Amino acid sequence: MKRPPKDNAESVRTISRRAALLGGIQMVFAGVLVLRMRTMQVAESDQYRLLAEENRINIRLLPPARGLIQDRHGTVLANNVQNYRVVLVREDAGDPRAALERLAQIIPLSTDEIDRAVREIMRHRPFVPVTIADRLNWEEVARVAANAPAMPGITPEVGFSRHYPFHDEFAHIVGYVGPVSEADLAARESPEPLLMIPRFQIGKIGVERELEEVLRGSAGHRRVEVNAVGREMRELDRQEGDPGHGVQLTVDRTLQAFTMARLGEQSAAAVIMEVATGDILAIASSPSFDPNLFVRGISVADFNDLRENEYRPMSNKSVQGAYPPGSTFKMVTALAAFDAGLATPDERVYCGGHVEVSGRRFHCWNRSGHGRLNLVSALAESCDIYFYDMAQRVGIDRINAMSQRLGLGVRYDLPLSAMSEGLNPSREWKRERRGAEWLVGDTINASIGQGFVLSTPLQLAVMTARLATNREVLPRLVRALNGEEQPVPEFASLGLSNAALTLVQRGMWECSNHTRGTAYSSRIVQDGMRMCGKTGTSQVFSITAAERAAGVRSQDQLPWNRRNHALFVAYGPDTDARFAVSVVVEHGGGGSSAAAPIGRDLMLAAQAGGLPPLEAYPQPQRNRIESMLREISERVGPLDTPGAERGRA
Repeated sequence: MKRPPKDNAESVRTISRRAALLGGIQMVFAGVLVLRMRTMQVAESDQYRLLAEENRINIRLLPPARGLIQDRHGTVLANNVQNYRVVLVREDAGDPRAALERLAQIIPLSTDEIDRAVREIMRHRPFVPVTIADRLNWEEVARVAANAPAMPGITPEVGFSRHYPFHDEFAHIVGYVGPVSEADLAARESPEPLLMIPRFQIGKIGVERELEEVLRGSAGHRRVEVNAVGREMRELDRQEGDPGHGVQLTVDRTLQAFTMARLGEQSAAAVIMEVATGDILAIASSPSFDPNLFVRGISVADFNDLRENEYRPMSNKSVQGAYPPGSTFKMVTALAAFDAGLATPDERVYCGGHVEVSGRRFHCWNRSGHGRLNLVSALAESCDIYFYDMAQRVGIDRINAMSQRLGLGVRYDLPLSAMSEGLNPSREWKRERRGAEWLVGDTINASIGQGFVLSTPLQLAVMTARLATNREVLPRLVRALNGEEQPVPEFASLGLSNAALTLVQRGMWECSNHTRGTAYSSRIVQDGMRMCGKTGTSQVFSITAAERAAGVRSQDQLPWNRRNHALFVAYGPDTDARFAVSVVVEHGGGGSSAAAPIGRDLMLAAQAGGLPPLEAYPQPQRNRIESMLREISERVGPLDTPGAERGRA
């Protein structure tokens, strides 16, 4: 049926309206599209050019060279050495295990190392290079390079690694570096991108850790062109980073080596300080460990050996070890009494071997007693009863104040790990920590450095330096940063009575130089080199009644870990003090027999600048001492110093 013309005309009008509407919409869309394209190509062209460039060009960080650590004379204690390594790229090497088995025919690779390397390779993308072996010698890396055409995907490379040339001598001071761990990243609020570099190493303990920001430096970068999957195609340019700053310590390598050798294999610690500057010349903890083991990745067996050693080689006993100071604390009690005006120079106290206090008997180490003694004799002979009497007069509050005044119970600002503040007990401390009131017996025990009192070898060295100078000496370990000398502070006066301090110093002199002195056998006989010292013995366990019944009478009959600690402190020379020394020998027995001989040798080494002079020792001891010094020299190497020459005379 043919449509009427009127309907046809209406349809044409309808279609025309729809076409016009659609055309208009299309034109608006095209206009918006053109406008947006113009904006992108003109106004925002730089932004999109940058995004495109980022898809094609990557920025790769370059680790900076770590700053060197030196001793006070410029001897390098931590440096960076060339490290030859072998890397493997999986997409070029094919089957990783087969490639590694071929490599094992050229350089030593155990089955465990191959298995571990395969696991690491499979965790990365095929084009990422993975280190298979490092610290190769020149012969090994040359063999790899010569066979490279037959081993696609395996390439030798040269990098840098941290090295500690003196091995165990400075392990507790300098510390070591190791790979960045998840714990390291978690400890930082905003970790630097540099720390994300695979196998990047940071300081873990000691100066390496505490001065990490100084030593690390800032990263460089290189621009590389990559393809669509991120594989590096070529390097466009590079900018090297800024190396870390150098650190110069106050320690003297010669004295540190001698100190470590003198401590030997004992569980012990020692500190040598300059009293005028507070410079730490040696700070040793024995036994020690080789920090290079941790840099290269310590084996499970080696780590277990260190961890299970009862002498605790991983612990820095010089600042972490807190020990009852024993009789080395008696100078504190004496000065507290004289400072309060509760004792006089001529006053004598009778020692009958024991004293009754609050129904309890407190013994002197000399059970037969010392008779009537003044302060000088009490220090020289280390009479306990004299200081029990002083303690009851002054009380714990004055002893606590004098102890802090002399530098005990203080955590010093040094770049060393896990420093202990020791324990300077008080009434408030016992009430808060023990939930009990302070007793008279606590004061008596504290007066001779027993009971709750704990001190580190470093604190004892500071105390001794303050006794020698009457100044508020503070220890210092960093001498210069990036070649810039660090200022030596002007130490304030302690304000101790000169009369009282002179008596204490005289007591320390007689302890080392009078026939009645507990350190007389470790005396120095050469004029101008004599020392003032004080022995100490801190009780670890008492011999039980059952052990006495079984015949145990002396410390030597007890197991090693139940014997007393041996301590010794000294300053010298006696006429014009330059050095302060402290020694702690764990479970060494008596201070006079175990610690004082070491302290004397360290004092002489500090004054001589090397091996002690033989003529400074009593004649009957010289043959033995000469043999000992020869053994030490053989261990640490020749010490070509004036002191060493005098020692061989």
